[in-house]
Amino acid sequence: MKLLTMIKEGKSTLGIKTDKGIVDLEKALSVHPADGRVSTDVMSVIENGKEALASLQAYVDRLPTDGNADYFVNEDDISWGPCVTRPSKIICVGLNYRKHAEETNAPIPEFPILFNKFSNTLTGHMQDIAVPSVTKKMDYECELVIIIGKPTKAVSKEKALDHVFGYAVVNDLSARDLQLRTSQWMLGKVCDDFSPLGPYLVTADEVGNPNDLSMRTLVNGEIRQSSNTSDMIFYCDEIVSYISQHLTLVPGDIILTGTPEGVVLGYPPEKQIYLKPGDEMTIEIEKLGRLTNRLIADS
Repeated sequence: MKLLTMIKEGKSTLGIKTDKGIVDLEKALSVHPADGRVSTDVMSVIENGKEALASLQAYVDRLPTDGNADYFVNEDDISWGPCVTRPSKIICVGLNYRKHAEETNAPIPEFPILFNKFSNTLTGHMQDIAVPSVTKKMDYECELVIIIGKPTKAVSKEKALDHVFGYAVVNDLSARDLQLRTSQWMLGKVCDDFSPLGPYLVTADEVGNPNDLSMRTLVNGEIRQSSNTSDMIFYCDEIVSYISQHLTLVPGDIILTGTPEGVVLGYPPEKQIYLKPGDEMTIEIEKLGRLTNRLIADS
């Protein structure tokens, strides 16, 4: 199932992508009340897992699809929010692709390099993002996101993916001058709207193996990154297991799993052209969709 967040009158509500279009669940329920409990909040769906998904699927399958079904909305008419709206934790893995480590002349990590972002960085597909006035070196990063679906503590690698609700696309935007100002990366990662997330949260059953997905980044239509999650140093099961040995993950937590080669930072200095207002970025990952955002000047 593909879930998405729509912003309506300043509030987040759930949408579902189907073969017949996007279902505005709130509007559908106002016309066709559900027999049982159907949530319009993505966080509630994540927390209730398979039971919530089964209820959603059964409800959507019963919906009439005739010409009067105005609860089917066009994607171009949606104001998109982040597909996960209120994660308790946003955990990121740095230098997790071999070719990316090589292009930045960094040693291959022996253990996952972890840092964090915060909820202020979240925004949605097709939302404009202001280039902060404090940076001159804003960079893109195409990344696969893991969404946790169960309380997860000290899980084995073999069972780790059983705790995953689904996956999504994120652009882990980075202010390189701020990131590299000190030995701590956080400042360059936590500016407002630096984690556009979506467009969809795709449930794990639809994705299958997350460690073999093609991915790419386009800036103004030019391909900048083109890789596959198979180049990860630490695969998704290893990442979830490793993190869970040190802290408890809860439903709705998101993990950004690293970016492949092709970032601006990896270019020779004379070819480093960083992002600027007016640039349009599109991040694509196989089975998960296309995430697009345009940059604007900071007001």
